[in-house]
Amino acid sequence: MSKKAAFTSDLDFCPECGSILPLPGLENVVTCRNCKYQIDVIEFDGVEIHSKVTFNKRENKSVPQTEEEYTGPTADRKCAKCGNEGMIFTTRQTRSADEGQTVFYTCPVCRAQETEYS
Repeated sequence: MSKKAAFTSDLDFCPECGSILPLPGLENVVTCRNCKYQIDVIEFDGVEIHSKVTFNKRENKSVPQTEEEYTGPTADRKCAKCGNEGMIFTTRQTRSADEGQTVFYTCPVCRAQETEYS
């Protein structure tokens, strides 16, 4: 059934093209999805397959409650809500790379947020 392979490898990989092979199923052969190379399932006899699912722990992101918790660089910008002079800012590239970055401002006094697309 299986023809002579181009190179030798683990049974996890296709010996013809190097792609990851699917797990053996009910068919008599395991067929590479990339190059259609076929391996007889008898070659997988005695091979144990172990898998484990691990979930990441949830992170509780808390919103800062006091003025001291709002830290970061400040900009000379007046808050439109409370009139405080000086807002904390962060920048992110939210659009394509050839466009300007987005600046997010937060007032440390009233927690008002503003966005500027530059």
